[in-house]
Amino acid sequence: MKAHLETYPRSLTPRARGVTSTSSSAKKTARIRVISIILISAAALLTLGCYFMMRAGVPSSGIMFYLALTCALLLGIYLLLWNLCHSKYARSAAALRECFLIFIAVCIAGFIVLQGLIMSGAQYDGANADIIIVLGAGIYGEVPSQILTSRLDAAIEYLSTHKEATVIVSGGQGKGESITEAEAMFRYLVRRGVRESRILMEENSTNTRENLAFSLALMEEAGLASEDVKVAVVTNEFHLFRAKRVAGSLGLDAGGVPAKTPYISSRILYQCREAVAVLSDVIRFDILRTGR
Repeated sequence: MKAHLETYPRSLTPRARGVTSTSSSAKKTARIRVISIILISAAALLTLGCYFMMRAGVPSSGIMFYLALTCALLLGIYLLLWNLCHSKYARSAAALRECFLIFIAVCIAGFIVLQGLIMSGAQYDGANADIIIVLGAGIYGEVPSQILTSRLDAAIEYLSTHKEATVIVSGGQGKGESITEAEAMFRYLVRRGVRESRILMEENSTNTRENLAFSLALMEEAGLASEDVKVAVVTNEFHLFRAKRVAGSLGLDAGGVPAKTPYISSRILYQCREAVAVLSDVIRFDILRTGR
Protein backbone atom coordinates (compact mmCIF):
# COMPACT_ATOMS: atom_id res chain seq x y z
CA MET A 1 0.00 0.00 0.00
CA LYS A 2 2.82 2.39 0.89
CA ALA A 3 4.57 1.68 -2.41
CA HIS A 4 1.33 2.25 -4.28
CA LEU A 5 0.80 5.70 -2.70
CA GLU A 6 4.35 6.77 -3.41
CA THR A 7 3.77 6.31 -7.16
CA TYR A 8 1.40 9.34 -7.10
CA PRO A 9 2.12 12.93 -6.13
CA ARG A 10 1.12 13.62 -2.54
CA SER A 11 -1.34 16.31 -3.69
CA LEU A 12 -3.41 13.69 -5.51
CA THR A 13 -4.09 11.44 -2.54
CA PRO A 14 -7.72 11.36 -1.40
CA ARG A 15 -6.90 13.22 1.79
CA ALA A 16 -4.92 15.93 -0.02
CA ARG A 17 -7.67 16.33 -2.63
CA GLY A 18 -10.19 16.80 0.21
CA VAL A 19 -8.09 19.49 1.84
CA THR A 20 -7.65 21.31 -1.49
CA SER A 21 -11.38 21.11 -2.21
CA THR A 22 -12.25 22.45 1.25
CA SER A 23 -9.77 25.31 0.88
CA SER A 24 -11.16 26.23 -2.55
CA SER A 25 -14.73 26.13 -1.25
CA ALA A 26 -13.81 28.36 1.70
CA LYS A 27 -12.18 30.91 -0.63
CA LYS A 28 -15.23 30.91 -2.89
CA THR A 29 -17.55 31.43 0.07
CA ALA A 30 -15.36 34.28 1.33
CA ARG A 31 -15.43 35.95 -2.11
CA ILE A 32 -19.23 35.65 -2.23
CA ARG A 33 -19.53 37.27 1.18
CA VAL A 34 -17.22 40.13 0.22
CA ILE A 35 -19.17 40.77 -3.01
CA SER A 36 -22.45 40.64 -1.06
CA ILE A 37 -21.21 43.14 1.52
CA ILE A 38 -20.00 45.53 -1.21
CA LEU A 39 -23.29 45.36 -3.14
CA ILE A 40 -25.49 45.73 -0.06
CA SER A 41 -23.37 48.65 1.19
CA ALA A 42 -23.66 50.40 -2.17
CA ALA A 43 -27.44 49.84 -2.26
CA ALA A 44 -27.79 51.09 1.32
CA LEU A 45 -25.76 54.23 0.60
CA LEU A 46 -27.80 54.95 -2.53
CA THR A 47 -31.07 54.50 -0.63
CA LEU A 48 -29.83 56.68 2.23
CA GLY A 49 -28.75 59.39 -0.20
CA CYS A 50 -32.19 59.37 -1.85
CA TYR A 51 -33.81 59.57 1.58
CA PHE A 52 -31.88 62.70 2.54
CA MET A 53 -32.67 64.22 -0.86
CA MET A 54 -36.34 63.50 -0.24
CA ARG A 55 -36.18 65.13 3.19
CA ALA A 56 -34.49 68.16 1.61
CA GLY A 57 -37.36 68.51 -0.85
CA VAL A 58 -35.40 67.73 -4.03
CA PRO A 59 -37.88 67.23 -6.92
CA SER A 60 -38.58 63.58 -7.83
CA SER A 61 -36.40 62.36 -4.94
CA GLY A 62 -39.36 60.65 -3.28
CA ILE A 63 -39.78 58.38 -6.29
CA MET A 64 -36.03 57.76 -6.40
CA PHE A 65 -36.04 56.80 -2.72
CA TYR A 66 -38.81 54.21 -3.05
CA LEU A 67 -37.30 52.76 -6.22
CA ALA A 68 -33.88 52.53 -4.55
CA LEU A 69 -35.42 50.96 -1.43
CA THR A 70 -37.28 48.37 -3.50
CA CYS A 71 -34.16 47.48 -5.49
CA ALA A 72 -32.10 47.27 -2.29
CA LEU A 73 -34.62 44.88 -0.68
CA LEU A 74 -34.75 42.64 -3.77
CA LEU A 75 -30.96 42.63 -3.99
CA GLY A 76 -30.72 41.78 -0.29
CA ILE A 77 -33.08 38.82 -0.67
CA TYR A 78 -31.19 37.51 -3.68
CA LEU A 79 -27.78 37.83 -2.00
CA LEU A 80 -29.09 36.08 1.10
CA LEU A 81 -30.27 33.15 -1.01
CA TRP A 82 -26.99 33.20 -2.96
CA ASN A 83 -25.02 32.90 0.27
CA LEU A 84 -27.28 30.14 1.58
CA CYS A 85 -26.65 28.19 -1.62
CA HIS A 86 -23.07 27.76 -0.37
CA SER A 87 -24.02 26.56 3.08
CA LYS A 88 -25.55 23.44 4.60
CA TYR A 89 -28.95 24.72 3.40
CA ALA A 90 -27.79 24.66 -0.22
CA ARG A 91 -30.58 22.46 -1.62
CA SER A 92 -33.48 24.41 -0.11
CA ALA A 93 -31.82 27.75 -0.86
CA ALA A 94 -31.28 26.79 -4.49
CA ALA A 95 -34.98 25.96 -4.88
CA LEU A 96 -35.99 29.25 -3.23
CA ARG A 97 -33.59 31.17 -5.43
CA GLU A 98 -35.14 29.66 -8.55
CA CYS A 99 -38.61 30.65 -7.33
CA PHE A 100 -37.37 34.14 -6.55
CA LEU A 101 -35.84 34.54 -10.02
CA ILE A 102 -39.10 33.38 -11.61
CA PHE A 103 -40.96 35.95 -9.50
CA ILE A 104 -38.57 38.70 -10.64
CA ALA A 105 -38.98 37.62 -14.29
CA VAL A 106 -42.78 37.80 -13.98
CA CYS A 107 -42.52 41.25 -12.36
CA ILE A 108 -40.26 42.51 -15.17
CA ALA A 109 -42.62 41.14 -17.83
CA GLY A 110 -45.60 42.77 -16.10
CA PHE A 111 -43.71 46.04 -15.80
CA ILE A 112 -42.94 46.02 -19.53
CA VAL A 113 -46.61 45.37 -20.38
CA LEU A 114 -47.74 48.22 -18.11
CA GLN A 115 -45.19 50.58 -19.65
CA GLY A 116 -46.54 49.70 -23.07
CA LEU A 117 -50.07 50.56 -21.95
CA ILE A 118 -48.92 53.81 -20.33
CA MET A 119 -47.10 54.93 -23.47
CA SER A 120 -49.98 53.91 -25.74
CA GLY A 121 -52.31 56.09 -23.64
CA ALA A 122 -50.15 59.21 -24.01
CA GLN A 123 -51.89 60.28 -27.20
CA TYR A 124 -53.76 63.50 -27.95
CA ASP A 125 -57.46 62.72 -28.42
CA GLY A 126 -59.10 65.73 -26.77
CA ALA A 127 -60.05 67.72 -29.86
CA ASN A 128 -63.13 69.99 -29.61
CA ALA A 129 -63.68 69.43 -25.89
CA ASP A 130 -66.12 71.79 -24.21
CA ILE A 131 -64.46 71.34 -20.81
CA ILE A 132 -60.87 70.50 -19.96
CA ILE A 133 -59.86 69.31 -16.49
CA VAL A 134 -56.33 70.13 -15.39
CA LEU A 135 -55.16 67.69 -12.72
CA GLY A 136 -53.10 69.03 -9.82
CA ALA A 137 -49.48 68.00 -9.31
CA GLY A 138 -48.12 69.82 -6.27
CA ILE A 139 -47.02 73.36 -5.54
CA TYR A 140 -44.17 74.88 -3.54
CA GLY A 141 -45.80 77.35 -1.19
CA GLU A 142 -47.87 79.19 -3.80
CA VAL A 143 -45.77 78.36 -6.87
CA PRO A 144 -46.75 75.51 -9.23
CA SER A 145 -44.21 72.72 -9.56
CA GLN A 146 -42.54 72.12 -12.92
CA ILE A 147 -44.82 69.18 -13.59
CA LEU A 148 -47.91 71.26 -12.80
CA THR A 149 -46.58 74.18 -14.86
CA SER A 150 -46.24 71.90 -17.88
CA ARG A 151 -49.91 70.90 -17.48
CA LEU A 152 -51.01 74.52 -17.18
CA ASP A 153 -49.03 75.51 -20.27
CA ALA A 154 -50.69 72.69 -22.22
CA ALA A 155 -54.08 73.95 -21.00
CA ILE A 156 -53.26 77.52 -22.07
CA GLU A 157 -52.27 76.32 -25.53
CA TYR A 158 -55.52 74.36 -25.80
CA LEU A 159 -57.66 77.27 -24.57
CA SER A 160 -56.01 79.62 -27.06
CA THR A 161 -57.33 77.54 -29.96
CA HIS A 162 -60.66 76.56 -28.36
CA LYS A 163 -62.11 79.93 -27.44
CA GLU A 164 -65.38 78.59 -25.99
CA ALA A 165 -63.89 75.87 -23.79
CA THR A 166 -64.14 76.02 -20.00
CA VAL A 167 -61.29 74.84 -17.78
CA ILE A 168 -61.60 73.14 -14.39
CA VAL A 169 -58.47 73.33 -12.24
CA SER A 170 -58.50 70.50 -9.73
CA GLY A 171 -56.38 70.09 -6.60
CA GLY A 172 -56.62 70.55 -2.84
CA GLN A 173 -54.08 71.80 -0.33
CA GLY A 174 -51.33 69.41 0.69
CA LYS A 175 -48.44 69.45 3.12
CA GLY A 176 -46.12 72.41 2.58
CA GLU A 177 -48.62 74.18 0.37
CA SER A 178 -49.77 77.67 1.41
CA ILE A 179 -52.87 77.64 -0.80
CA THR A 180 -54.81 75.02 -2.70
CA GLU A 181 -53.37 73.74 -5.95
CA ALA A 182 -56.55 74.91 -7.68
CA GLU A 183 -55.97 78.48 -6.45
CA ALA A 184 -52.34 78.40 -7.62
CA MET A 185 -53.46 77.15 -11.03
CA PHE A 186 -56.19 79.80 -11.23
CA ARG A 187 -53.64 82.57 -10.58
CA TYR A 188 -51.20 81.13 -13.13
CA LEU A 189 -53.85 80.99 -15.86
CA VAL A 190 -55.21 84.48 -15.16
CA ARG A 191 -51.69 85.98 -15.21
CA ARG A 192 -51.26 84.49 -18.68
CA GLY A 193 -54.42 85.92 -20.12
CA VAL A 194 -57.13 83.35 -19.46
CA ARG A 195 -60.40 85.03 -18.48
CA GLU A 196 -61.56 84.30 -14.93
CA SER A 197 -65.06 83.51 -16.24
CA ARG A 198 -63.61 80.50 -18.12
CA ILE A 199 -62.13 78.94 -14.98
CA LEU A 200 -63.82 76.74 -12.38
CA MET A 201 -61.96 75.65 -9.26
CA GLU A 202 -62.20 72.28 -7.49
CA GLU A 203 -60.24 72.65 -4.24
CA ASN A 204 -60.84 69.48 -2.20
CA SER A 205 -59.20 66.60 -4.08
CA THR A 206 -56.06 64.81 -2.93
CA ASN A 207 -55.52 62.20 -5.68
CA THR A 208 -56.37 61.43 -9.30
CA ARG A 209 -59.65 59.67 -8.53
CA GLU A 210 -60.83 62.55 -6.36
CA ASN A 211 -59.66 65.07 -8.99
CA LEU A 212 -62.00 63.56 -11.52
CA ALA A 213 -64.88 62.60 -9.21
CA PHE A 214 -65.04 66.04 -7.58
CA SER A 215 -64.65 67.79 -10.94
CA LEU A 216 -67.57 65.75 -12.30
CA ALA A 217 -69.65 66.80 -9.27
CA LEU A 218 -68.67 70.43 -9.91
CA MET A 219 -69.79 70.09 -13.52
CA GLU A 220 -73.14 68.77 -12.38
CA GLU A 221 -73.55 71.65 -9.91
CA ALA A 222 -72.77 74.16 -12.67
CA GLY A 223 -75.18 72.47 -15.08
CA LEU A 224 -72.38 71.47 -17.43
CA ALA A 225 -72.76 67.70 -17.21
CA SER A 226 -74.67 66.25 -20.15
CA GLU A 227 -74.16 63.67 -22.88
CA ASP A 228 -73.48 66.44 -25.39
CA VAL A 229 -70.63 67.97 -23.39
CA LYS A 230 -67.19 66.75 -24.43
CA VAL A 231 -64.52 66.54 -21.73
CA ALA A 232 -60.74 66.21 -21.96
CA VAL A 233 -58.21 65.61 -19.19
CA VAL A 234 -54.98 67.63 -19.19
CA THR A 235 -52.06 65.87 -17.52
CA ASN A 236 -48.57 64.58 -18.31
CA GLU A 237 -47.95 61.81 -20.84
CA PHE A 238 -47.03 59.25 -18.18
CA HIS A 239 -50.26 59.96 -16.25
CA LEU A 240 -52.78 60.15 -19.09
CA PHE A 241 -53.51 56.41 -19.43
CA ARG A 242 -54.46 56.05 -15.76
CA ALA A 243 -56.34 59.36 -15.67
CA LYS A 244 -58.56 58.39 -18.60
CA ARG A 245 -59.04 54.92 -17.14
CA VAL A 246 -60.18 56.42 -13.82
CA ALA A 247 -62.46 58.83 -15.67
CA GLY A 248 -64.05 55.93 -17.51
CA SER A 249 -64.70 54.08 -14.26
CA LEU A 250 -66.56 57.18 -13.03
CA GLY A 251 -68.76 57.23 -16.13
CA LEU A 252 -66.87 60.08 -17.78
CA ASP A 253 -65.89 59.47 -21.39
CA ALA A 254 -62.90 61.80 -21.49
CA GLY A 255 -60.30 62.51 -24.12
CA GLY A 256 -56.72 63.39 -23.30
CA VAL A 257 -54.42 66.38 -23.75
CA PRO A 258 -50.85 65.29 -22.91
CA ALA A 259 -48.47 67.80 -21.33
CA LYS A 260 -44.78 67.34 -22.04
CA THR A 261 -42.81 66.33 -18.95
CA PRO A 262 -39.96 68.85 -18.38
CA TYR A 263 -37.02 66.41 -18.17
CA ILE A 264 -36.49 62.92 -19.57
CA SER A 265 -35.15 61.78 -16.19
CA SER A 266 -38.38 62.96 -14.53
CA ARG A 267 -40.48 61.13 -17.10
CA ILE A 268 -38.57 57.89 -16.56
CA LEU A 269 -38.96 58.13 -12.79
CA TYR A 270 -42.64 59.05 -12.95
CA GLN A 271 -43.37 56.30 -15.48
CA CYS A 272 -41.81 53.75 -13.13
CA ARG A 273 -44.03 55.02 -10.31
CA GLU A 274 -47.06 55.13 -12.62
CA ALA A 275 -46.76 51.41 -13.35
CA VAL A 276 -47.16 50.74 -9.62
CA ALA A 277 -50.07 53.19 -9.42
CA VAL A 278 -51.89 51.50 -12.33
CA LEU A 279 -51.41 48.08 -10.73
CA SER A 280 -52.64 49.45 -7.39
CA ASP A 281 -55.77 50.85 -9.05
CA VAL A 282 -56.49 47.54 -10.78
CA ILE A 283 -56.19 45.63 -7.50
CA ARG A 284 -58.17 48.12 -5.39
CA PHE A 285 -60.92 49.12 -7.76
CA ASP A 286 -61.23 46.28 -10.28
CA ILE A 287 -60.37 43.18 -8.25
CA LEU A 288 -61.16 44.05 -4.63
CA ARG A 289 -63.67 46.77 -5.63
CA THR A 290 -62.87 48.92 -2.62
CA GLY A 291 -62.58 52.67 -2.21
CA ARG A 292 -65.13 53.61 -4.85
